[in-house]
Amino acid sequence: MAIERYNAREAEARWQKVWDERGIFATRNDDPRQKYYVLEMFPYPSGRIHMGHVRNYTMGDVVARFKRAMGLNVLHPMGWDAFGMPAENAAMERQVHPKAWTYQNIAAMKAQLKSMGLSLDWAREIATCDPAYYKHQQKMFLDFLGAGLVERKLGKVNWDPVDQTVLANEQVIDGRGWRSGALVEQREMPQWYFRITKFSEDLLQALDRLDRWPEKVRVMQRNWIGRSEGLLIRFALDPSTTPNAEDELEVFTTRHDTLFGAKFMALSPDHPLATAAAAKNPALAAFIAETRRHGTAQQLIDTAEKNGFDTGMKALHPFDPNWKLPVYVANFVVMEYGTGAIFGCPAHDQRDLDFVNKYGLGNTPVVCPPGQDAQIFVITDTAYEGDGRMINSRFLDGLSVEEAKEEVARRLERVSHGNVPIGTRQVNFRLRDWGISRQRYWGCPIPVIHCERCG
Repeated sequence: MAIERYNAREAEARWQKVWDERGIFATRNDDPRQKYYVLEMFPYPSGRIHMGHVRNYTMGDVVARFKRAMGLNVLHPMGWDAFGMPAENAAMERQVHPKAWTYQNIAAMKAQLKSMGLSLDWAREIATCDPAYYKHQQKMFLDFLGAGLVERKLGKVNWDPVDQTVLANEQVIDGRGWRSGALVEQREMPQWYFRITKFSEDLLQALDRLDRWPEKVRVMQRNWIGRSEGLLIRFALDPSTTPNAEDELEVFTTRHDTLFGAKFMALSPDHPLATAAAAKNPALAAFIAETRRHGTAQQLIDTAEKNGFDTGMKALHPFDPNWKLPVYVANFVVMEYGTGAIFGCPAHDQRDLDFVNKYGLGNTPVVCPPGQDAQIFVITDTAYEGDGRMINSRFLDGLSVEEAKEEVARRLERVSHGNVPIGTRQVNFRLRDWGISRQRYWGCPIPVIHCERCG
């Protein structure tokens, strides 16, 4: 008996038609069986599917079919992540509205996905650019706004002058926009933010309850939140060296034990004191402008060559007013963490060591590793960042690192200037509020109207 060769084009189209007519994969809300929800990441409607789509939705379909075969009431919907700048740029190139371009692509990709025979409930299809969908996002935004979890404030952003939009740090590559290739500008602009920093400690503590998450992912999350305990120190400035007779510079540090190893101070290019100094120093202004042409992602900052500009300003050591430290503007100091200013102890921080080796500022080791002879212990190209006993640190000599931190904090807390302690214990987080003002036009409209009179 001859076996007829399987004709996929004919058989699959015929059975898919039967599935559609009978609503085989439609999900009823009133079905009494146990519910099961299968949702893969929504595709961006670029116009055609690729093998990544095939792989992703095949895996989801296997799960949906298996659970359905087990007798569960399976909801397996499909939607389209349809907003975004690629659609807007493509529409401008073709001189059509982005809505028309997007829905044309949705139709094409829907036909391609249907040809795969996926067990999807197409009656529940959504597109994020549909007002019937994003009205719910807008309602949530207003709820957040009413609860004080959203705010509009000035923030430093990466601005692409060609795409005319804000870029994430990761979208700036060698100082250029990842899509346009244009030199990125650092601008301060009003932006909407989700105030996720209100939950920094809660987010950190919750990681311990995610016992099914891989440890490396939890470590990444902890580093992203970046909790650090340290000391806020008010360094006095020599007002005769500052642009407008400024007399104080606040620094947050987690290594106040190394104060006697300090060799320099450094400001972020966006620090108000750097801005004031640049207004009277064209060379400094040019240095800051050049620095701003590069990305602000931490990975880029960590790997970039350490550059600085000596402002001529002097800071006074908090334990010795005769000890003056040069104040630089440096490309590796970011305004978004701490106070946007640091003191540099090069013997015990590799970044600081690279900096002083470049500018000839020297280093003084103040933490001696266990088993080392303090008399001959030196630092050259590699900073020592481990534990040990304090050396070259006057009244701290012989103490452990933790004991030295406590002693420095205790002493600086007892000394005041202007009725405010010179040192204050503080907890900082690297986590920053989530900026959501990213799109130009083709994005979910923020449901707030700005009055010309009251703002």
